[in-house]
This record gives sequence, C-alpha cells and structure tokens, in this order.
Amino acid sequence: METYIFRPKGVCSREMRITHEDGKIVNLEVIGGCNGNLKGIAQLVKGLPFEEVVNRLSGITCGFKQTSCPDQLAEGLKNLL
Repeated sequence: METYIFRPKGVCSREMRITHEDGKIVNLEVIGGCNGNLKGIAQLVKGLPFEEVVNRLSGITCGFKQTSCPDQLAEGLKNLL
C-alpha cells in the first residue's frame, strides 16, 4: 500500500491523503473542507478503481467555483493513472 498526498487548488480542502493499492482506493482522508460531506465521499470511493472515481467526479463544481473537492480528488487521481 502507498499513500499519495495531493494538495487541491481552488477549494476549501487543503490536503487529500489517498491510500491505494493495485489501482484502487483503500482509504481517503481530506484535511479541511466540508467535513461530513468529505467523510461521506471517502466512504463511497473506498475500494473503487481510480478510473471509475475519475469518471464519476470529474467536472463537478461547487457554487460559483469552477471546481469542487470531488473534482479535485479526480484531478489528484489522474496523477496516479
């Protein structure tokens, strides 16, 4: 298992720690942002392949922002593909 640390841009969260193995997310911890929502997202993506998470979350926006924490998670995962 490895942990990849990603620093998102343009959102409230400051850091995403993605623990992964064999192209799948084992655990996700997000520092900052909407705590409850991000804990929920972390549970939903556990066990999923990177590609599936990227396909589902890419392009999601938050309010007036051009990105969101889910979109930034997808961006971080693209670095691992």
